[in-house]
Amino acid sequence: MLHVTCDLCGKDIRPGEDHRFVVKMEAFAVSDPAELTEADLDEDHMEAISALLRDMEENENGPDLAEARKKFRFDLCSDCHHRFMLNPLAKETAQKFDFSKN
Repeated sequence: MLHVTCDLCGKDIRPGEDHRFVVKMEAFAVSDPAELTEADLDEDHMEAISALLRDMEENENGPDLAEARKKFRFDLCSDCHHRFMLNPLAKETAQKFDFSKN
């Protein structure tokens, strides 16, 4: 029998008795494209790609792109799913801190 607990509150979720929700998230780095210019259109892109491939072959210890992308999967009970849907980034919770002005 499959044993599942809510990843937020720790409640046991019994198959067939309780509703279970799965939340999947993915975080990754994004590079916004620069504005396309006439110089970009005139550039020899095949030469640029060849140079890039040569650099990659020579520098096998390049940036670790696996660190730039991460996938998450969470099992939630009905109550936690409802709270998650109302505030998915927990912004309200993070803003509730009220520090003294000492």
